[in-house]
Amino acid sequence: MASSRISDCPASPNCVSSGSSDQDHYVDPFPVGVAAEEAWTILKRALESEPRVRVVEEDRERWYLRAEATSRLFRFVDDVEFQLVPEQRLMHVRSASRVGYWDLGVNRRRIERLREVLKREGLGR
Repeated sequence: MASSRISDCPASPNCVSSGSSDQDHYVDPFPVGVAAEEAWTILKRALESEPRVRVVEEDRERWYLRAEATSRLFRFVDDVEFQLVPEQRLMHVRSASRVGYWDLGVNRRRIERLREVLKREGLGR
């Protein structure tokens, strides 16, 4: 069975992850109710619609994707990762700031916004 390569977060409050054991950093993975290929297409389409987000790494063999999200004002870059685990019908997620200590909740809001977009697009059918 495939496992997630999504990691935990550091102690700083500028990261959220479905792989975190710490409730302050934890977010639920995305439920997946469609075939892996369709889920991947929905994810990529959702990311393409996000402003200042670009996919920088994609491994379809392991169902892993990493994108960079750049802030509008200060041009800070956050890493946003996704790991689809078809056997579990889940997509694990992580969003983390590269610099700074506090992100003012930006990473958590990003993941929850994407959750809603993916749900509307049919990922959780």
